[in-house]
Amino acid sequence: AQLSTASQIFSGASTAFGAAPNTQASAVDIALPGVLPVLNKGAVERAIRFGLAVGATIAPKSVFARKNYFYPDLPKGYQISQYEIPVVQGGGVDIVSPTRGAIRVNLTRAHLEEDAGKSLHEDFHGMTGIDLNRAGTPLLEIVSEPDLRSAAEAVAYAKALHGLVRWIGICDGNMQEGSFRCDANVSVRRVGGPLGTRCEIKNLNSFRFMQQAIDFEVRRQIALIEDGGTVVQETRLWDPDRGETRSMRSKEDAQDYRYFPDPDLPPLAIDRAWIERVKAGMPELPQAMKARFETQYGLPDYDATMLTASRETAVYFEDTVRAGAVEPKTVANWMLGEVSAALNRGEIEIAHAPVVPAALAGLLKRIGDGTISGKIAKDVFDAMWAGEAAGNDAADAIIAKKGLTQISD
Repeated sequence: AQLSTASQIFSGASTAFGAAPNTQASAVDIALPGVLPVLNKGAVERAIRFGLAVGATIAPKSVFARKNYFYPDLPKGYQISQYEIPVVQGGGVDIVSPTRGAIRVNLTRAHLEEDAGKSLHEDFHGMTGIDLNRAGTPLLEIVSEPDLRSAAEAVAYAKALHGLVRWIGICDGNMQEGSFRCDANVSVRRVGGPLGTRCEIKNLNSFRFMQQAIDFEVRRQIALIEDGGTVVQETRLWDPDRGETRSMRSKEDAQDYRYFPDPDLPPLAIDRAWIERVKAGMPELPQAMKARFETQYGLPDYDATMLTASRETAVYFEDTVRAGAVEPKTVANWMLGEVSAALNRGEIEIAHAPVVPAALAGLLKRIGDGTISGKIAKDVFDAMWAGEAAGNDAADAIIAKKGLTQISD
């Protein structure tokens, strides 16, 4: 997860997306002689926030290491990461598996590190271009235990994590821009047997590709073993055009990277008072809010789950309920029905919905007091969405303008 700081993890250079190639590559991030890295406090704060959200241990002292490897987009010849003592240790994420029901995915660790640059292979007439704007971008790498048993579970886990990092405001989750991406380690085994040799599929930047890549890799490994072959530990790439994974390089082990503590960075010390300050600023977490929606508003499990899938959706729901004397279940039905359908049609986020919570509450009030029927309300809603009237009283304005009041005696 790319952390939502305005500047890089070890320099003051901007992390803004879309700048011309190499215009944001600072002397620190490309390791010009004599420069020294300085840790970004905002990045550490976001790591603490994540640790608190997943119930992990936040290390009072963690160490930055140099991970040494040679690649064209890594001008320093090493990446600053964390190895032996990461900032966040343990914790877990709850998901619903399509086959096993509610399960907990345990986390191994989450560590801070810098991103490398980017190799661009298009439009260079057979050559590769290097853009170092991303070099030094703050990342939180979240590693899970091998608790997942299918591509569907892996996608459910990735979606839960994606929702969580956005909910707590540490990452914008934009997968097209590379702010959130996944590496999937896939292995197969015979029933009851030991875990098999794993292959890592790098940089999956959509949930659909993730599902397809894992499913393909599972089939590939099973076919290989049943034909008498063995799976080799390696790094593979997903090719969406051909619908297959292909070998990229043999998988390195930790010793190949020659990790050692970075001599330019002192250990990162996080005291209890700092953790408590971050905790005080944390929003209500999705699981707690889901439970509260069920008890406070009497919503069924499905509705509460869907409404807390994103923080913006949950806030919209509560704002609508609070804006008028409307049944929470009625608000939930409209949000999961009409509002959701309109958002999908327009391909927009709920934060940019043209009908604000108070306006939706005004419309639902008119159904409740018998001014209009549920069927007419859908036409009024469509008119509100199309912008035929604005403001909190938009429903009343459209009802009056179109003469839609139903005769009730």
